[in-house]
Amino acid sequence: MFSKILIANRGEIALRIIRACKEMGIQTAVVYSTADKDAAYLDLADQKICIGDAPPADSYLNIPRIMSAAEIADVDAIHPGYGFLSEKHHFAEIVRSCKIEFIGPPVDAMLALGDKVQCKKIAKKAKVPTVPGSDGAVESEEEALEIARKIGYPVIIKAAAGGGGRGMRVAHNDVSLRAGIKQAALEAENAFKDATVYIEKYVEFGRHVEVQVIADQHGNACHLYERDCSMQRRHQKLVEESPCPVLSPEKREELCSSAVRLIKAAGYYNAGTVEFLVDADMNYFILEVNARIQVEHPVTELVTGVDLIKEQIRVAAGEKLSFAQKDIKLTGHAIEIRLNAEDPARNFAPCPGVIEELRLPGGPGVRLDTHVYAGYRIPPNYDSMIGKLLVHRRTRAEAIATMKRALLETHISPIKTTIPLHLQIMDNEHFRKGTVDTRFVERVMLAK
Repeated sequence: MFSKILIANRGEIALRIIRACKEMGIQTAVVYSTADKDAAYLDLADQKICIGDAPPADSYLNIPRIMSAAEIADVDAIHPGYGFLSEKHHFAEIVRSCKIEFIGPPVDAMLALGDKVQCKKIAKKAKVPTVPGSDGAVESEEEALEIARKIGYPVIIKAAAGGGGRGMRVAHNDVSLRAGIKQAALEAENAFKDATVYIEKYVEFGRHVEVQVIADQHGNACHLYERDCSMQRRHQKLVEESPCPVLSPEKREELCSSAVRLIKAAGYYNAGTVEFLVDADMNYFILEVNARIQVEHPVTELVTGVDLIKEQIRVAAGEKLSFAQKDIKLTGHAIEIRLNAEDPARNFAPCPGVIEELRLPGGPGVRLDTHVYAGYRIPPNYDSMIGKLLVHRRTRAEAIATMKRALLETHISPIKTTIPLHLQIMDNEHFRKGTVDTRFVERVMLAK
């Protein structure tokens, strides 16, 4: 087992990893930027190292500075958390070349699954359903038009190296397809330095259902069931829950088994998430694989009882999974909301600044993962998420009631947050019935 781990991230995920390491008897070193110098979680680590100024390029995305910190702290592993460098195969290569373990998947698997075109090829070989569309990258407008006319409009153009909704365009006819190809390629080049795009049939009222998987370096792989992440705004998740409220036990087993087949076929180990699109007829198609721990991993922890961060660390250290598939049982229902410092009344404008008043929720069935406190200054340089509020109850109806109660208990001032929107969601009849899709929030709740 590792003796000391460097945490190459910030905020609530850095705190989450510190806590897991403390319980495992592992020392921690945490990096921070000048914008995060007053963060309270820094004092919980055994060592803290400033790696640069506030801009991510000068700190959390600066590989030489992170590696210098690893050398100074004399660590034997690095946990990248999520975001930033977590899915950068080049970073993983550098870490391992320095005889430090990267707490994540092997580079070959990251490369294969990180490219959506290659991921689709692996999925087909593993007999995992894929959305009808191009077999690989689309090289020309003429090829795109031919494919779209064959599978039928609407279609969606996607960046092969994309994520977070960037490099994506929906086309309903030839004209919008021509324009969309150019726009998606340009956006992909700017965001990912890779203009490669491909085309798929667009499922208009689909659900986003993802499967949590984990595998060790000894050939063992398990799923930890699914999370429904259909409540989104502009492809950014707002609410996640487990289990999915509309899957039958048979379809759940089929979906989760597909995810395990895929990661085995890719030679993957450590934690990962296989994302699927589920249509109105309960047909499912692979979307992509996130080769890291997810923001919403606590949802799975609540319904399975598995500490995913600890399991990640054990797997990276070469240990076998501490459980078999038969040991994993779904218990109750869990819901997570992302607590963002944004103003829904002003088109979700970010709201950095000082939190002057803070009242946090608690009570039966409530979990809050956050690094903020009264007096904390939310920096303008990073993602606006300041915490994750979760509930775990016996039934979905009870979970919704507890989430509403917990949201009403929460008071953050003068910072504006997404709490008002989440309260609307909890009261929404369609959400309560589970009859939503990935465009529901924009199409119904935010439509003016």
